[in-house]
Amino acid sequence: MKLRFVLPFVLSLPIALSHAADTDDLTQTVTKLDTAVFDAYNRCDLKAFGNYFATDVEFFHDKAGLMTSRDAVVEATRKFICGKVRRELVAGTLEIYPIKDYGAMEVGEHRFCDIHTNKCHGKGKFLNIWRNQNGVWQMTRVISYDHQEVR
Repeated sequence: MKLRFVLPFVLSLPIALSHAADTDDLTQTVTKLDTAVFDAYNRCDLKAFGNYFATDVEFFHDKAGLMTSRDAVVEATRKFICGKVRRELVAGTLEIYPIKDYGAMEVGEHRFCDIHTNKCHGKGKFLNIWRNQNGVWQMTRVISYDHQEVR
């Protein structure tokens, strides 16, 4: 009787372990992508920054509205971010979820700090949809929301 309950678990173990390894790899990949895209953002390397977005990205921002192209996202970053603000990921908030046959969903929280004073004045949450197309990862949807002032 016990064997009937244990055997399915034992037989599914290699699949579960393989899935865990895949999830770990995905988490490492998307975490590195997050670091790289926001390193470019913080350095105002707009060419590198722009390459992380699909040309037809949809970027929803609760305060600024909707942008529907890479060029619009890059231009808004040039105009409102460069030389003014840097982004920091809030430690321990990053969550990565696979999207079958597409890529991944990244969820987390970040804060924004004045580059001259180092004082962090804002925080928000984000959800990024990453597409992996032939080994090239790009964001196709970005939702940036719940922006609040930090006091």
